[in-house]
Amino acid sequence: MSTGPSHTLSGFLVNYFSFSGQLISQAEAEESIRDGVSFKGTNIVILILAILIASLGLNTNSTAVIIGAMLISPLMGPIIGSGLGVGVHDFDLIKRSLRNLAMAAGFSVIASTVYFLISPVNEQHSELLARTSPTIYDVLIAFVGGFAGILAIASRNKGNVLPGVAIATALMPPLCTAGYGLATWQLHYFFGAFYLFIINSIYIAFATFIGVKLMKYEHTTAADPERSRRVMKWVYSLAILTMLPAIYLTFNMLRTNKLNVEVDKFVTEECRFPATQVISKKLFTDNGQRYLRLTLLGRTLPADSLMLALEPRMRYYNLGDVKLEILQGEAANSPQFDNVSALTTSMRDIYQVTQSTIERQQNDIDSLRAIIADERSNREIALNIAPEVRVLFPEVRDLAISRSIFAATEHAAGSSGTDTVNVAMVYMHKPLSPTMLKRFREYLCARLSVDKIEIVTIPNP
Repeated sequence: MSTGPSHTLSGFLVNYFSFSGQLISQAEAEESIRDGVSFKGTNIVILILAILIASLGLNTNSTAVIIGAMLISPLMGPIIGSGLGVGVHDFDLIKRSLRNLAMAAGFSVIASTVYFLISPVNEQHSELLARTSPTIYDVLIAFVGGFAGILAIASRNKGNVLPGVAIATALMPPLCTAGYGLATWQLHYFFGAFYLFIINSIYIAFATFIGVKLMKYEHTTAADPERSRRVMKWVYSLAILTMLPAIYLTFNMLRTNKLNVEVDKFVTEECRFPATQVISKKLFTDNGQRYLRLTLLGRTLPADSLMLALEPRMRYYNLGDVKLEILQGEAANSPQFDNVSALTTSMRDIYQVTQSTIERQQNDIDSLRAIIADERSNREIALNIAPEVRVLFPEVRDLAISRSIFAATEHAAGSSGTDTVNVAMVYMHKPLSPTMLKRFREYLCARLSVDKIEIVTIPNP
């Protein structure tokens, strides 16, 4: 009898997803997990060393160092042990795992707090800030990672799954960030980071419990059914309650992301100016009111006209309830700007260098304009008085007026060595008499409003 396509597909999937012959026995898996629950001697020392390494990584913002610390850390043991205890109803294992996990978390926070108290560097880096705002994605990472972890422990071919789970779920960095929050007395860091650690711990344990159920591990024979039901209610309630704040934070994150997208679109489409550009945009909330602060670089624009043009357009980008603030010119360098502007120090330096360059270039332009204006004035003066000179002094054929700098080849005492002189260069049909030359000089001084002028006679070519 022929096999239909559906049977062929189901057989193919069963063949690839079957666990048959790939799992170790329950006894072997439990022994491996129970051995990892214990926290004594070397495990505690290794944990403290891993915390110090992770703290150094967070302090220097080094991802590689943080990953190394997560690989060293033995924190996964008691978390997976608590999940196994719930799954097989071994209440002694649950208590031992939770006790050891609490001790490990306590030692970790104390060690990181001491480190950040004595560390000379207390600057906040991105790796630190990333551990303070957990979302539903962190819940999913912990759950999927925990599920992969229990499957790896129960599998004959473990591969590199457990180190990968340790890195993905990131148990160490939140504890270090919590220590940083205590050391610097920034409790929002402490609570945010510790909440992330709780999420990771609960959902790794919860995934372990689900994995144990799916693999049909046998319950402990001495388990009390009533107590088991009570524990199960606590487990499900704790999982749900832990998730609720993360859902709220995720909603806020998505709303903020959507708002940032609208801000980017608004700036790109509406804030296009010929000689001015937006170099910084910051969306923030103050006393329940949301603000959008734009910092402009370039030619200063009329503030009233700018606000009048931009504010009505904001409602088309779902920013109708956001107030607009614009910083430009001197406002960008004010103390208020230093406190709340989104520009980094390097961007502010670029702004200042650019302004200095613009000022220097403007001075050069002004100087060149003055020179050009002076030359143009001399040319126009010569053209204006040429008709008068032709009538009063017919001997003069051509005339040029300029201001020249004479440099002395021999410096007299007290002399600067240079002198600016008004010069009239003339071509003549015939030389002027001394009397006429004196009258010509007096005429030029009066006509040009100067005290002295030198007349240079150029021979006829």
